Amino acid sequence: MPDIVELQETLGVAFKKLSLLEQALVHSSYVNENPAHVSGHNERLEFLGDAVLGFIVADKLYRDFPDITEGEMTRLRAAVVRRDALARVARAIRLGDFLYMGKGEVASGGRGKTPNLAGALEAVIAAVYIDRGVKVTGDMVMRLLDDEWKGAISRGTGADYKSKLQELSQVRFQLTPVYHLVMEEGPDHDKTFTIEVTVSGDVMGRGTGKSKKLAETEAARAALKKL
Repeated sequence: MPDIVELQETLGVAFKKLSLLEQALVHSSYVNENPAHVSGHNERLEFLGDAVLGFIVADKLYRDFPDITEGEMTRLRAAVVRRDALARVARAIRLGDFLYMGKGEVASGGRGKTPNLAGALEAVIAAVYIDRGVKVTGDMVMRLLDDEWKGAISRGTGADYKSKLQELSQVRFQLTPVYHLVMEEGPDHDKTFTIEVTVSGDVMGRGTGKSKKLAETEAARAALKKL
């Protein structure tokens, strides 16, 4: 099993009480096969982490989007915190490699199962919250869920920033915004794109994302804030 120090580096969090992170990684199957294990499994932490995650995402939605409705915020939050989204994040940071599991669960592919990965990520979030507080937890969550957040924002609930920017630009300048790719980083399977949006040659906003569409959406959002 990889060194837990590596996981802390990936999370960007240095634990004061490392035993909290260790407990967050204990699946119930491990305790079933090792009843003498003192700390117990991670299900109580998972319960708390679910609530903490929901609060962090709801708080950011409330602060960042003062004009959207309660229903829109509810749908956006659900899109960001759904289990398959959390499992994707967990796979990206190889969380499954760090989990303590029973031999039977491992043999059945437990390290890659969506419920196990999503639950473990929620447990890790709770461990960070208990150990370091809400500010550190919020920073970590939004860093890890950045792509899921941007994807949810760009897909739906009336937050069509590119259309809104085009409408505003036509009214104010009688011009159409133009998007330029300014940077492309990373290997083919994990690229990050940076795009600027200009109006009459003036840079109005810049955005980054794992696809050009996401980067354009972020650039448009930045431009709308500026305008």
